[in-house]
Amino acid sequence: MRVLGIDPGTINLGYGIIDNGEQMRMVDCGSVSLSSQIPIEKRLCSFYSELTRIIADHHPDEVAIEEPFLGLNIRSALAIGRAQAIAVLAAANQGLPIYYYSPAQIKQQVTSYGRSNKEQMQEMVRIQLKLAQCPQTSDAADALAVAICHIQQSRLKQWLVSRSSI
Repeated sequence: MRVLGIDPGTINLGYGIIDNGEQMRMVDCGSVSLSSQIPIEKRLCSFYSELTRIIADHHPDEVAIEEPFLGLNIRSALAIGRAQAIAVLAAANQGLPIYYYSPAQIKQQVTSYGRSNKEQMQEMVRIQLKLAQCPQTSDAADALAVAICHIQQSRLKQWLVSRSSI
């Protein structure tokens, strides 16, 4: 199974692709960065085009998307929700199953602590994927963390199903 993880944003959108076999293996990761001076609708169009290209290039089986953090800044959460909708649209147009995870769920799955900081997340992504160094951008590392979270959730569900049939 190949998973595309997406960390949506309105200036930086992170993506990470992981193959789930005996071991997880990073296929690709990166971030699409656009100037905040570009109107939001043009940035969203660019994000959609890039995600569509990434999906066409890498053929993921499933897509996992981080949900916006609904902290104190509701405007920020709404803006990120727009970027999330673009990610959903890009995946849905290709008929891909989509899964959603909160920031706390992702942190809990990747680091075993739901309040991990960025550095802890990046280091655990590096360790779990056996990378020589952390991904170049925190957005790419976050997207890989989303994919790792989904893979671990899928493995847990498969294990529970196999246990219930015993």
